[in-house]
Amino acid sequence: MDASLATRRLGRAAAAAIAVVLAATACSSSAGGSANDVAKTVAPTQDAEDNNPQPLEKIKDGGELREPLQQWITQWNPYQVDGTYGDAVEIMGYVEARIFRSDAKGVYHPVPEYLESAKVTSTSPQVVTYKINPKAKWSDGKQLGYQDFKAVWQASNGKDPAYNLADSSGYEQISNVEQGADASEVKVTFSEPYADWQSLFNPLLPASGIATPQAFNEGWIEQVPVYGGPFKIANADKAAQTITLVPNPDWWGPRPKLDKITYRVLDGAAITQAFLNNEVDFASAGTATAYGQLKDAKDAAIRTGTPWDEVHISFGGNGALADQGVRQALGKALDRASLIKIVNQGVPVEFKPLDNHLFMTNQSGYQANSGDWVKYDPAAARQLLDTAGWKDAGGVRSKDGKPLELHYVMSDGSTQAQADLAAAVQSMLQQVGVKLSVDKVPSKEYFSKYINEGKFDLASWRNTGSFPLSRTVPIYRAPQGDNVFGNYSKLSTPEIDTLLRKAAATLDPAEAAKLYNQADVKIWELAHTVELYQRPSIVAVRKGLANFGAGSLADTVITSVGWEK
Repeated sequence: MDASLATRRLGRAAAAAIAVVLAATACSSSAGGSANDVAKTVAPTQDAEDNNPQPLEKIKDGGELREPLQQWITQWNPYQVDGTYGDAVEIMGYVEARIFRSDAKGVYHPVPEYLESAKVTSTSPQVVTYKINPKAKWSDGKQLGYQDFKAVWQASNGKDPAYNLADSSGYEQISNVEQGADASEVKVTFSEPYADWQSLFNPLLPASGIATPQAFNEGWIEQVPVYGGPFKIANADKAAQTITLVPNPDWWGPRPKLDKITYRVLDGAAITQAFLNNEVDFASAGTATAYGQLKDAKDAAIRTGTPWDEVHISFGGNGALADQGVRQALGKALDRASLIKIVNQGVPVEFKPLDNHLFMTNQSGYQANSGDWVKYDPAAARQLLDTAGWKDAGGVRSKDGKPLELHYVMSDGSTQAQADLAAAVQSMLQQVGVKLSVDKVPSKEYFSKYINEGKFDLASWRNTGSFPLSRTVPIYRAPQGDNVFGNYSKLSTPEIDTLLRKAAATLDPAEAAKLYNQADVKIWELAHTVELYQRPSIVAVRKGLANFGAGSLADTVITSVGWEK
């Protein structure tokens, strides 16, 4: 069982970028026998971290946390388009200035080690005033200040194409960043309101590391030149494929309980075995195979949660799929309940259908918007294809002499469940006269050469950590020139764009939720993506590990992570 691919939006890490993370998804045997039919007896936590919460006085000083990585980290700048691998983003939150953290309900709070306060001090125009903790400083000795905020903004606002950035959302709405009343105060002025301002500048990076396009794009390759968090990278051994973090000796906040965090690159199957061999302290148990091996493992605790994590099937926007009616037909030809059941076998948590592209089921504002667009109805699918001119001659449909042949692009590192899912999609589409080929491509090229380039008709991956809501906007916004942001299908409408932008500019959360849901209805109608389910977090953690495990919407407080006394 190998790993499949996912994209992660920097909502939890709160930088304005897309992160690509290799992570195991649900796995099952295609045989579907009773060995895989595990009773759905575990209810994941909805609004709290299942992380063995313990007060600091019950945690040992010292010790090592050993974590797996599924690919080597080359680009460390999380604002740069190639620096968005999820584990790299997580680590950067430990070694750089994470100025906000979200709680279990997804509400952001200033981190006191960096910010004494941060609030909207004017609404017309919107002005946010940050008061920086005067103790906060970078490893080069410089104080955190307005120049760092300004450098992040200038690199990320999209005005200079030499900065190869992942997303400009939020930064393009800023008109000025300046020093406030003194060196510890920063004033950020917006040209138009931006509701999720707390997601910006997070992590904050030093101006010295990103002030020029060359520094921004190349200065963080294979290195972190300046750090400002509770940990620092002590060693990155590419030959051994290990990365070691140790406490920052100049850290001004609470000393971390751990004295070492070690990351080791392992593929998906090897992670399970490494946990069983007591070589790592954390492993995904979200697959039938992994759960079956890990649930009774020595010194293992299974922890579950409901993070912002969705699994979907995306449609491309080229060829026959440029026709909205054809995409709508495919949506009705797919039996979502059966597809979900395939990947849910052998796992103790029920995967529930997701009927919203933007909200997870445990988020305030969630409502089911899928309507009839993905209601399983093969007859309606056939009728839509007839209307689109794809004639049924008793086999594969054709139009103007061309057969209706589509390609499902899948990583060659996919789990058995991913293969089973693709085979089921293939069979369902065959029933309505669509020929679907499943093309396996190298896992290392899956995103860079196929998904990112829009070279697919159908594909399935995950989006994770996409909150606050503005973090979902790049997935559905209209491309600008060659920049597709996160909208790899390149499918959009001016109405969706307008609704998403208006929602992101609405400071009243209830009003913003209405606009986001209006946009979601239109996204379903567009037949951009068929949402499948919200993926629960199911992990095996070494017993005794405190304040770490399966998350919902809260960020890890890494200084509190450690081993019980």
